Amino acid sequence: MSRTRPDITVTDLSGKLAVVTGASDGVGLGLAGRLAAAGAEVVMPVRNPRKGEAAVARIKQRHPEAALYLRELDLSSLDSVAALGATLRGENRPIHILINNAGVMTPPDRQTTADGFELQFGSNHLGHFALVAHLLPLLRAGRARVTSQLSISANENAINWDDLNWERSYHGRRAYSQSKIALGLFALELDRRSQAAGWGITSNLAHPGIAPTSLLAARPEISRPTDTAGVRLIRALSRRGILTGTVETALLPALLAATSPDAHGARLYGPSGLGHLSGAPAEQALYSRLHSEDDATRIWQISENLTHTTFPADEGARPALGSTGPGNRRPQ
Repeated sequence: MSRTRPDITVTDLSGKLAVVTGASDGVGLGLAGRLAAAGAEVVMPVRNPRKGEAAVARIKQRHPEAALYLRELDLSSLDSVAALGATLRGENRPIHILINNAGVMTPPDRQTTADGFELQFGSNHLGHFALVAHLLPLLRAGRARVTSQLSISANENAINWDDLNWERSYHGRRAYSQSKIALGLFALELDRRSQAAGWGITSNLAHPGIAPTSLLAARPEISRPTDTAGVRLIRALSRRGILTGTVETALLPALLAATSPDAHGARLYGPSGLGHLSGAPAEQALYSRLHSEDDATRIWQISENLTHTTFPADEGARPALGSTGPGNRRPQ
């Protein structure tokens, strides 16, 4: 007997501009497709242009009228993040939805970003922190919903405050947990500061549960030449509907968090099944590692220093609606 997969209805997003990082495959690709199907114009910042073009083609097969715009982004390079920010600010269109989805998971050996940070901390957290900083005027103009994609790993381990870059004793899984805890603390602090300063931004969290995405698959660029045993097991369980979800169901918590009128700031959305590993999306309790506002303030200040960005409370006036943004350029 076939399973009935959970799903949600997405409100009409016509006239909205969305940005989804990591949209060239997996959950990010699915999110971009669902947003486009609901009428949003979707910016897809990608590191690999060929994969990006293939992703656009896949979405267009199902949704020929989709408005999709490829842009270049390497979250492991702060220069690349700043360049995307400058590009989108130059296009001068308010952003209504930002999903911080892209990530790298457990390289077997310690690797660093272009700026010398441990790869997972630098890409998963610092890259997204800097991206939000560079896009802040556009997010304010769109009164944006910012959804940051966590992992159940954010409910494990801790931030290694004495060695954020894991220079002394690298542990891939713990470093991954740290990157997601840091991203979660940042997202919650973003919502608090937005409420206090009147930025108009709503920031919340999602996690996909367990599903056969590409995070643990072969990634030669991070010294993983073959699929891990973990991803092979997850694929087998997913095919049988045991504990795990699919890519299509794993994207639902972030889709709900980013689009639902009933989703709120400073909340966590994830699968509602056993162990929050799969099932229909729903609000769930914040992970214990995310409760400390002192930790959130600390990681915010550290991240501003490391990325050379700021979020001043009196950040400049909202940009006027422009006529040179993606909506007036030929989509992919």
